[in-house]
Amino acid sequence: MTLIELLLKEIEQEVQITRKMLSIVPNDKYDWRPHAKSMTIKQLVNHIAELPGWLSVAIATDELDFAANPYEPNNANTTADVLEILENTYADGYAHVKSATDAELEKPWTLRNGDQILVAYNKYGTIRMTIAQMIHHRAQLGVFLRLLNIPIPGSYGPSADELEAMKQYA
Repeated sequence: MTLIELLLKEIEQEVQITRKMLSIVPNDKYDWRPHAKSMTIKQLVNHIAELPGWLSVAIATDELDFAANPYEPNNANTTADVLEILENTYADGYAHVKSATDAELEKPWTLRNGDQILVAYNKYGTIRMTIAQMIHHRAQLGVFLRLLNIPIPGSYGPSADELEAMKQYA
């Protein structure tokens, strides 16, 4: 299996798990946040849904400069709209990675804000960072949902909620 094929398999798996998590967010909780310094659920789910788009940016560009391209977050107000964003960014990101070569993955990529370099990786590292960000923010969403007493789906095996439900039917 090539490096590209391994990345595609991992991206597909993580988006599948992310899709499950995003699909359970109630529309009436979009303004909720656990702390004043935290994002609202709306901000968080929109960010999670747009992350696969960074895969396209990693392959198609050599850098992203926030000073030249100010960040404009998505502003979907419903779970259905967030899931549509996820599907679109995933399809585009997946296609870009699929079209890449191992040699392209070695090329440098930089995230900056004008002269300030925020991160500098190769394109492979940028793809891995994007996958890690999806996992990180998905876990953050899991904590938000747990605080709202919303049962959490499993990620890499059954969740405590799923195990509890299995015991009821055993």
